[in-house]
Amino acid sequence: MANRFEIDGEEVLDGEVKPFGNSAHVTVPKRWRGTDVKVVRTSEPDGGDDE
Repeated sequence: MANRFEIDGEEVLDGEVKPFGNSAHVTVPKRWRGTDVKVVRTSEPDGGDDE
C-alpha cells in the first residue's frame, strides 16, 4: 500500500525519470529555475540499475 502525502504547491508536472550519466534526471520547465521543488516517486523502480 502506498503512502499518502499532502503537499501545498503551485503546479504539478507528470514526467518520467531518464538516465543521465551515473544518475538520473527529470526535466522541468525553464520557468521553474531557481524555485524549490519536491519529487515524489509514484511507482516501483524497474530494477535496471543498482543505486
